Amino acid sequence: MISAIAERMLLDEDELVRTMDAATFSLVPALGADAAIAGEVSASNRANLRRFLTVARHADSPPPPDVPPEALDIARTVVRRGIEFDAIFQGYRAGQQLAWQRWLETASVVVEPGPEFAAVLEASLALMFQYVDDVLSRVLAEAQREREEVIGGALARRSETIRLILDHAPMHARTASNRLGYELNRRHTAFVLWGDAGVPQGALESAAELLARAAGSRRPLTMVASTSTLWAWIGTDAPPSTAAVRAALAETTDGVRAVMGPAERGIEGFRRSHDAAVGVHRLLAGRPEGERLAAYSELEVTALAAHDERRAAEFVAATLGPLAADEPNAARLRESLRVFLDEADNAPRAAARLHTHRNTVLQRIARATELLGHDVGERRLALALALELAHQLGPRVLTR
Repeated sequence: MISAIAERMLLDEDELVRTMDAATFSLVPALGADAAIAGEVSASNRANLRRFLTVARHADSPPPPDVPPEALDIARTVVRRGIEFDAIFQGYRAGQQLAWQRWLETASVVVEPGPEFAAVLEASLALMFQYVDDVLSRVLAEAQREREEVIGGALARRSETIRLILDHAPMHARTASNRLGYELNRRHTAFVLWGDAGVPQGALESAAELLARAAGSRRPLTMVASTSTLWAWIGTDAPPSTAAVRAALAETTDGVRAVMGPAERGIEGFRRSHDAAVGVHRLLAGRPEGERLAAYSELEVTALAAHDERRAAEFVAATLGPLAADEPNAARLRESLRVFLDEADNAPRAAARLHTHRNTVLQRIARATELLGHDVGERRLALALALELAHQLGPRVLTR
């Protein structure tokens, strides 16, 4: 029954969000002082409403481990605007009261009066209070952390220290660790996280937190690299599992992608892992297709070969010949040949990956061989590398 109530409330999401916004602005005028902050409040209300109704629809499953990124965004804005923390608390309670009133109205339509109705309301109330209390406590903690950084200039000091480390400035690891609040005398796995257009600002920070937990760490060290890119480092005693990190990233906001560097030890490893992650990010930036997580260990050779993009394009053109053309037929042949070589010339396995028939794969390989002018077994290493460069860089190394 709880699931049915949630499903019904989702149908009126827009109207309920508008009502929650109005109640919040009426109770806390500072949160509706201008369009910018009002928009963030509304985005937070909508994200929390959707998250709670999703939790209610799957009440038997554990709730998501992260907080909606929009909720973290408004917490940071409240701090930067100099608004008291009580505004956050009052805003959440206003939204909770409106949501509960609407829940009661919807429940009276979905559930028949009687003992079952009382039981559903009791379970619903407990679920809502648990959700709001959990999110509110974590949002307030984020606001407190933001305030400490703003007041103490910690954010500026942290960015400066990271820059000095990356620039190879002479700095003792203990001194740098104290300034960062992050232990440098251990293994570090660097990440570059970025988002597609429309991804909320807080989504990258939230994703970094999830990746840190998947790697077995308490929290990451982060630095904003641009409006859509975040650098992060996760300190661990053992190299994190790529599979665990990939699974964690799949649970984050759609549109968030990441590059995972190698696990390296000490202050020098801090730099090396970051340089490796940035190199792969340079390889993948501007190409929205592909997996959400790219691991340096899987793309190391390609990233090294693509370091000089002009030379890489020349290599691709010389190695692939007509197959380097930036047009659909050549792309189809390149992908079939790339997968065929990756599967050790096994046509059935290649067909399964390409979602086509074995005979189709063999026909494409024959046509690709004809265009190459030599058997695919010749210069196999160069051919495989050229195909991988074309796959990863696309038009940047293809001929028009």
